[in-house]
Amino acid sequence: MKAIIPAAGLGTRLRPLTYTQPKPALKLAGRPIVQHAIDHLVAAGIRDIGIVVSDLTSDAIRAAVDGQKEARLTFINQPQMLGLGNAVKVAREWVAGDDFCVYLGDNLFQQGVKAYVDMFRERGADALLALVEVDDPTSFGVAELDGDRIVRLVEKPKVPPSNLAVAGVYCFRNVIFDVLETLAPSARGEYEITDAIQALIDGGHTVLGRRVQGWWKDTGRPFDLIDANRLLLEDLEPSMNGEVSNSRISGRVVIGAGSTVTDSVIVGPVMIGENVTLTHAYVGPFTSIGSGTTLSRAEVEHSVIDEYVRIEDVETRLQDCLIGLRASVRGGKRVPRTLSFTLSDTSSVELT
Repeated sequence: MKAIIPAAGLGTRLRPLTYTQPKPALKLAGRPIVQHAIDHLVAAGIRDIGIVVSDLTSDAIRAAVDGQKEARLTFINQPQMLGLGNAVKVAREWVAGDDFCVYLGDNLFQQGVKAYVDMFRERGADALLALVEVDDPTSFGVAELDGDRIVRLVEKPKVPPSNLAVAGVYCFRNVIFDVLETLAPSARGEYEITDAIQALIDGGHTVLGRRVQGWWKDTGRPFDLIDANRLLLEDLEPSMNGEVSNSRISGRVVIGAGSTVTDSVIVGPVMIGENVTLTHAYVGPFTSIGSGTTLSRAEVEHSVIDEYVRIEDVETRLQDCLIGLRASVRGGKRVPRTLSFTLSDTSSVELT
């Protein structure tokens, strides 16, 4: 069995972070989101993985998975962003007749994907979908079930047939490609995978649903990233490889090699990368700090800080923040008469 990870999209809802790197390359709990997906697929026994990329995302995705040795990766180009159905279709030649799993490159599952893969194999279904209960089904593809068999699938329905949304894992037999070859685009000009699955159902094929156990996160919006980082850090295994002096460390904390912690307080769970410098700093729970970052005379908690960031002389604690690669946050004036910012599109600053 093989797997496809679609990672060609631009992640526009996460701008400005995704102006410089695609969503699956963003790091949570110290690792790119796409690498978490690869880990789950390998744990399910799938090592042949095709990552669908575009010209705009290829370099960043390749860099994000560089050095991993557990899976055999193939990069497949999607020339145009024409929907998930098209992303699957362009991988047909690589799949080459095998059964396969589609794992969306921006989704996270607490318990991985093994249960879905096992059920698909054991039941001999033509397709199997992960389903999750949601509060607002109108924003998702929604399944109507008879037992564990899906009898209808509707994309973003005004009147949902259930509260079971399609999550980011699909298992397929090769017959799905025959449907995709004749599939017409939707009203928004994209090839919807839900339309292809409904065609399987209408053709009498067996399509099963399995409910998600544990948490599931679609990292589509800024706070989703912060919350997903929190969930991942819940399972953190402590590890101390840096140098700590005159500081207090409590809870589950990872400190990477080459990092130094001086005159600081860290309250876990916290993930600190390699070659990080903390001086007169406070790092609170559910925070990840990327390699090469400097935090001096500042406090941060419940935040995701990327690599090579500088945060210095900030009197107010930073909380619920996403701070991108090589960004800087500096303070130093108690009562500023003027404020100077450089903000990209859709950025938000709150002054209290």
